[in-house]
Amino acid sequence: MQNHSIQSVIVATGSYIPHLKINNTHFLNHTFLEKDGTPINKDVRIIVDKFKSITGIEDRCYALPDQTASDLGYLAALQALESSGIDKESIDYLIVAHNFGDVKHGSNRVDMVPTLASRIKYLLQIKNPDCVAYDLPFGCPGWLEGVIHANYFIKSGDAKRCLVIGAETLSRIIDPHDRDSMIYADGAGAVILEGRKEREGILAHKTQTHASEHAHLLTMDHSYDRQHNHHDLYIKMNGRKLYEFALTHVPNVVKLALDKANTHISEISKILIHQANEKMDEAIVQRLFKLYDLEFSDPGIMPMSISWLGNSSVATIPTLLDLMLKNQMKNQVINPGEKIVFASVGAGMNINAVVYQF
Repeated sequence: MQNHSIQSVIVATGSYIPHLKINNTHFLNHTFLEKDGTPINKDVRIIVDKFKSITGIEDRCYALPDQTASDLGYLAALQALESSGIDKESIDYLIVAHNFGDVKHGSNRVDMVPTLASRIKYLLQIKNPDCVAYDLPFGCPGWLEGVIHANYFIKSGDAKRCLVIGAETLSRIIDPHDRDSMIYADGAGAVILEGRKEREGILAHKTQTHASEHAHLLTMDHSYDRQHNHHDLYIKMNGRKLYEFALTHVPNVVKLALDKANTHISEISKILIHQANEKMDEAIVQRLFKLYDLEFSDPGIMPMSISWLGNSSVATIPTLLDLMLKNQMKNQVINPGEKIVFASVGAGMNINAVVYQF
């Protein structure tokens, strides 16, 4: 039976930012191709500079050759546990969001048996068999959807504590001849949610899947290099259509979550949005404010880490949250009592939003 007096509260956070830093200059020796395999008729520096002006990305981090996504997720989870002093054996659910499982360096083959959640439970050496470990492939909104799952487990009385991890090594499944390859990065973030009889916690959420028309805006396909191994598949996206989709639908989903929480946008101090594309994220928030007949005038409400971390998919929001709560984001803090919004959009096409009070 659902306990309405219990709130799902974030009691610990952790993140792991890989040590291999890749600057945009890394791509100056790449040969970028059009979809049909013909060379792009532009100087590579112009391509790279235009990329930075649109996405805001200057650097990104890649996993070391001996690391996989489950390794990164383990390190983020370990940080959350150790920094909080929480007993790992008290975790009831261990949920891991990702898209491609463990992809070894030098390969783009997906490995998801056993699940990443079971691998991370093994690495953490959690002995308790009642700690249920499962994976959640849901595109970039996967980590946030895991938080929503955890909220239901806690509200139902089935769980007291849930560990939700987002981990990804996108650098292993990108086509080096595709300009979009510069967007992607690796990383992991984690939170522990606990049921408490307090005012703070998750106030409301909303999730949508727009598959009937937009399921294939992000897909797996062959390299633009026609001479490349035709068995290999890489992440591909229809950037223009995805941009239009996000601007059309994400603001509405966020507003639906705010409405469910009986919260006006003016009460929100921060919007932690999936770090996908700086211009796109700014446009989404601008449209959100327009739904309330307001102007988006304070960029500080939307913390951004994309310029130096790139787009690490499911890891972007939990990493950003961890950095903010540990005072590692310049001029960005979250104070007790403040209400914030988490929002994400990605493959599927899936969108979700959570309203949370600290």
